[in-house]
Amino acid sequence: MQPKRPLRSGVFLAPYHPDDESPSLQIRRDLELAEHLDRLGFDELWVGEHHSASFESIASPEIFIAAAAERTRNIRLGTGVVSLPYHHPLMVADRIAQLDHQTRGRVMFGVGPGQLPSDAHMLGIEVSEQRRRMNESLDVVIRLLRGEVVTQKSDWFELRDARCQLGCFSHPMVEMAVAAAVSPSGPRAAGKHGIGLLSMAATSDQGFDVLPAHWAVCEDVAAEHGQTVDRRNWRLVVPMHLAETREQARADMGYGLLKLVRYFEKLGGEDLAPIRTLDAAIEQWTERGLTLLGRAIIGTPDDAIARIRALEQQSGGFGTILLLAHDCASPARTAESYELFARYVLPALRDENRGRIESLDWFAEHSRKIVGDLKVAIGSAIEEHEAERRKRGRGVAWGDARDLLVGDDPKKG
Repeated sequence: MQPKRPLRSGVFLAPYHPDDESPSLQIRRDLELAEHLDRLGFDELWVGEHHSASFESIASPEIFIAAAAERTRNIRLGTGVVSLPYHHPLMVADRIAQLDHQTRGRVMFGVGPGQLPSDAHMLGIEVSEQRRRMNESLDVVIRLLRGEVVTQKSDWFELRDARCQLGCFSHPMVEMAVAAAVSPSGPRAAGKHGIGLLSMAATSDQGFDVLPAHWAVCEDVAAEHGQTVDRRNWRLVVPMHLAETREQARADMGYGLLKLVRYFEKLGGEDLAPIRTLDAAIEQWTERGLTLLGRAIIGTPDDAIARIRALEQQSGGFGTILLLAHDCASPARTAESYELFARYVLPALRDENRGRIESLDWFAEHSRKIVGDLKVAIGSAIEEHEAERRKRGRGVAWGDARDLLVGDDPKKG
């Protein structure tokens, strides 16, 4: 039996930035977040694409990734996601291939149909057409990234002898993933092309329930198309804020949670008056879920460990846990939350300290003999020293140091 592969960690940065602060400072703080996560040893950072509705303010994840790559060393950087219906397929493929070179293989290519209907409206795209367009574009983009020459015409794009003049830095091509919420369209696309899956609504009631079905669909469709999929390339997104105590974590939410509630109220045209107090908003988010975000973990590292293990059990296993970035706590407390995750949650989930714990337990079980043997050895060294000193008639006297060690002296037993 092969050992279980360790769970990877990352952050999904939509972002969710309140619209009463400097946008330029928010973007700089996002770049600093990339550096912070890199220092903490997080594996991945995914960055979204949005063009309207105020809070989700990064329009080009590619531009952001290019800057973040120059500030970091190890963390992998993903588009989370490029909304394929908004772009010509050749332009998308060319940008990603270039980023693959600039990052020397650290870029990951996440795709989706586009989340905000207001984005599609501004571009004159019918919401009902977005998933079809995504699938058409995805077919072409993958062929281009594989080095094929493509001639194809649809009702919204045309390619004539199109090719990427830069091949991918990664072999055989850049790693890809497709976004999924609760419908089967994402798993179907991932299975068809044998690429990864980003489950964005994993902690919503409906999204949690369909996790097994999502992977089953992905595997079934992969088999139909002669592809293989690996749970290692399945990523689940979880809203989270951690502190030393649950009380502190809840108090931290006073910084910005109600701003996020206001955003979703305006975004969905829904009256959220019943959750406009901090306590009500926390209860809604943790117990029932906050619109698209699902249920959050607002508590301690132990709370996070328990929830992620429940996700592992429900899903049957996945490769990466992605913490959903938000501004509900202050920048300082948010940075501490990520550090708590890196210090306590991930080592527990990866069972990183098993050897250390077993080593100490073994020592405790055998300490009487081990410490006794050590005392005997030290006592013998002292006696030899004293015998030599007496023989020579000079030298520094050495007291009995055996009592400095814990445990009983076996000679007194």
